[in-house]
Amino acid sequence: MSDQPRVEIYTKENCPYCDKAKDLFDSKGIEYEEYNVTGDEQLFSEMVDRAEGRKTAPEVFVDDELIGGWDDTSALEETGELDEKLGIADDETDDAVEHRKLIIAGTGIAGLTAAIYAGRGDNEPLVIEGDEPGGQLTLTTDVANYPGFPDGISGPELVNNMKEQARQFGAELKNGIVDSVDDSSRPFRVELTNGDVYTADAIIAASGASARTLGIPGEDELMGYGLSTCATCDGAFFRDEDMLVVGGGDAAMEEATFLTKFADTVYIAHRREEFRAEQYWVDRVHEKVAEGEIEIMKNTELIEIHGSQAEGVDYVTLVENEKGHPTDRLEDPETEEFEFDVGAVFFAIGHTPNTSYLEDTGVEMDDEGYLRTQGGDGGGQTETDVPGIFGAGDVVDYHYQQAVTAAGMGSKAALDVDEYLEDVERADAAGMEAAAADD
Repeated sequence: MSDQPRVEIYTKENCPYCDKAKDLFDSKGIEYEEYNVTGDEQLFSEMVDRAEGRKTAPEVFVDDELIGGWDDTSALEETGELDEKLGIADDETDDAVEHRKLIIAGTGIAGLTAAIYAGRGDNEPLVIEGDEPGGQLTLTTDVANYPGFPDGISGPELVNNMKEQARQFGAELKNGIVDSVDDSSRPFRVELTNGDVYTADAIIAASGASARTLGIPGEDELMGYGLSTCATCDGAFFRDEDMLVVGGGDAAMEEATFLTKFADTVYIAHRREEFRAEQYWVDRVHEKVAEGEIEIMKNTELIEIHGSQAEGVDYVTLVENEKGHPTDRLEDPETEEFEFDVGAVFFAIGHTPNTSYLEDTGVEMDDEGYLRTQGGDGGGQTETDVPGIFGAGDVVDYHYQQAVTAAGMGSKAALDVDEYLEDVERADAAGMEAAAADD
């Protein structure tokens, strides 16, 4: 090992954010020591002590300095501060801007499928990984409904296979996050959060969506200290505790089912009477209810989380009204507010599209930030209001949000890009011929 600082990463088994952290350091060529705390109480206690009470993985240290979990590490990567801490920051000023035919923002299923198709089409895509490399599917332990895998496949394995497939067809994957796109001239100017700048003839926005939070008291203080948005990452740290899952969609049902491996009892709080999840997951949950492992709290919402970073989550405050959406009926005398003892809370309440980097462009979005694409029949269905910028996956689709539909949209986007680039090339050639004739 050279003069690089000492990097230590505490991890656990089946932890997608741990894999993201390791992949980040691997991509930088940085050696690190990995401590897997699964089943090792002494090592787990050491991690909690060094991480100032945090009970989530990963926990990253550089020369004994606590960097934090994946979100903290990723935030430092965005600003370039991580490279400074690692002693690999490039102090040279280089004004050269690299040009690419196609830049794809995001390495979820949509982005990777687009990369596979674009690579096969000789469009040499540069794929920017984003702040959640691999997308939401890396948080899924068992993908049972993706065609071609009758025995199921884990989300991380599926994503890694697709990355390798994209690379085989010539795609280049780069760690980074797109900060802004300038569409005022052609080619487009694409700037990353670390300051890197590219130009591109076409862009596919496939940057996915990020987990939502509630913005309630106790949330900021206890995130990572008993509150989490990833059950598969952190559930094992709260073994034998009562756990609360907030949500009513597929993710909430899947996470609640997964947590029964570790919890004393899993409680699901949903603000309505009916679940939004597909029937498969509802049936799975009701099987666990029958076995006494899950209890459902309908027409119930979480309004506060109580605890401390030293002791974790102690209890929560809930409100319930049989008409549903109780926080809209706080003045209703039939709305009951009560305290409830749990040792961990998991949010599974949907996602917000990662499209802020397109806000200063002519790309049209709805009120929640989802991209508007052309749709309809024929080619160009994935093109936005800005010719040359295309959208695929969860940045567009707020309804289906399935891996297979994201893959289909990613393939459409790559094919639309190929047709667009061919049209641009023909137009440029015609313009040159006309100019030569005028001479």
